[in-house]
Amino acid sequence: MLSPVVAQEKKGAKLSYTKEVEDLGKIYVQDLEPMKMEIEFTNEGDEPLIVSTVRGCCGTRITGYPRQPVLPGEKGVVTIEFRLAPRAHNISRTVSVMSNDPSGMKVFRIRGEVVETDPSAFENIGNPSAGPRTN
Repeated sequence: MLSPVVAQEKKGAKLSYTKEVEDLGKIYVQDLEPMKMEIEFTNEGDEPLIVSTVRGCCGTRITGYPRQPVLPGEKGVVTIEFRLAPRAHNISRTVSVMSNDPSGMKVFRIRGEVVETDPSAFENIGNPSAGPRTN
């Protein structure tokens, strides 16, 4: 008697971000610096993951991504840089990674808010107990 052969389904490569959104929170205009970020992902599939293209929106520079296949279970990193405008605004950027993952392009989102001034910077103005005045 022959035993039935169970066909194993191939999943292919599968790109999965460690987290899909980076929330920068509130950043004060006076604290703005060029931003550098690493976006980590894992190949959760059963075949090597090949990253073919990485694109950033809104002036986001892609400074690195894996040029060699990422083996199943292994991690890869996309590195980016960008500058934020020195004015109050909402931050909404994306980094799109195209690979041989059958589900297509995977989008990583960056959110946050740039605000004018830290209100605590003005707490001691006009407060005589804040220390000696120098004229």
